Amino acid sequence: MSRILCIDYGKKRTGIAVTDPLKIIASALTTVETKDLLPFLKKYFQEEEVELVLIGEPKNWDETDTHATPLVRQFIQKFKKDFPLMKIETVDERYTSKLASQAMVQMGMKKKDRQKKENVDQIAAAIMLQEYLKTLP
Repeated sequence: MSRILCIDYGKKRTGIAVTDPLKIIASALTTVETKDLLPFLKKYFQEEEVELVLIGEPKNWDETDTHATPLVRQFIQKFKKDFPLMKIETVDERYTSKLASQAMVQMGMKKKDRQKKENVDQIAAAIMLQEYLKTLP
C-alpha cells in the first residue's frame, strides 16, 4: 500500500509529513534543510511507495501570493523535472504554522522544543496532510 507525503517548503528548512500505508493518519516525518530536499525525497521514494505528494502553497488571507509563493512554484518545477511520474497537488498552507504552534502547546511540548522552527515545519506539514485526508471519500 502506498502513502501520501506532504511538504511544507521553506527557504531554509522544509517540513515533511507522511500518512500510514492505509492513509488514515498523518504523522510528522522530519525536517530537512531545503538544499538537501530533492536528494532526501529521491532516497525516500526508493524506500517507500508514495502515490501522491502534496505541497503547501503560501497565500495571503485575500488569496494573493506571499513572498514565499514564487519559491514554492520554482520548487514544484524542479520536482516535476526530477520526478516526472509522481502525482503532485498543492494545498492551502495558510495558518498552518500558527496551528502547529498551538498544537505543540496543547501536546505539552517544552518551550525550548516549541521554539525550534524545525518542529513547527514538520507539524505544519502534518496538519496540511491531515486536512487533506479529511477531504477523501
